[in-house]
Amino acid sequence: MLVKIDTYFDGEYWCAKGITEDIFTQGETYDALLKNIREAVSLHFEDIINRGKTLEILVMSEMEVGRSVA
Repeated sequence: MLVKIDTYFDGEYWCAKGITEDIFTQGETYDALLKNIREAVSLHFEDIINRGKTLEILVMSEMEVGRSVA
């Protein structure tokens, strides 16, 4: 099963929201967010995981690209 997660920075915290699932978590750093995503998805799908199924998480992130100063 593939779980799609959208990530963004809200100005204070990194946030993650499930695209097709009702999942939300946040972290002070992007690394903390990734750890929290894994935990949130595991808890949300605990029954499925306990039956021996595995999940894949696709994390999508938005980035800004601006003009380069040389």
